[in-house]
Amino acid sequence: MRFVDRVDAGRQLATRLQHLGEEPVVVLGLPRGGVLVALEVARALDAPLDVIVVRKLGVPRQPELAMGAIGEGGVRIVNDDVVHHTPLSTEDLGAVEARERVELERRARRFRGSRSRVPLEDRTALVVDDGLATGSTARAACAVARAQGASRVVLAVPVAPPRWTVSMSGTADELVAVATPDPFFAIGRFYDDFSQASDAAVLACLERAPGPRG
Repeated sequence: MRFVDRVDAGRQLATRLQHLGEEPVVVLGLPRGGVLVALEVARALDAPLDVIVVRKLGVPRQPELAMGAIGEGGVRIVNDDVVHHTPLSTEDLGAVEARERVELERRARRFRGSRSRVPLEDRTALVVDDGLATGSTARAACAVARAQGASRVVLAVPVAPPRWTVSMSGTADELVAVATPDPFFAIGRFYDDFSQASDAAVLACLERAPGPRG
């Protein structure tokens, strides 16, 4: 299974989410790339779109290896297995978190501007990214959605590892993926075009999204 780009991935993902059409859904895209996927889902469900800002906590000198993630509202997720098997001190973890917290706040200001976040109280939060690898950022995003009052949380991605429903058990009330290839490679390997999404592209998606429903 391959996707042309994030628009194609979002349209294919939306076909797996039609059963949510009657629920009071708010689609939450993870910046940056996840928002491009989420726009297509929001359009298909005629649901409002918002961003849910989280930041991966990368291991020093191995930044692609996630030792956890942080989210808005002080949410913090730590991958105990990675921390246990990596020579990290409390100071190391704190320094990475402080740096990523600055970037998280910058992005939240950049993407929301003067817009208020879409309320999640008593609604279904549909968290969307362009793929799932370690799952650290997705866990943080789902935790943020619950903290903001979502009555139900659904995590949906175009591509994920084969046993992701086991590793992500308890993260969300429902897990949806278009493809779970085995072997699983880096997310970008399953896209023809996985070029980096810009801040401007995220803002354009938010401007084009459906407005809040009743």
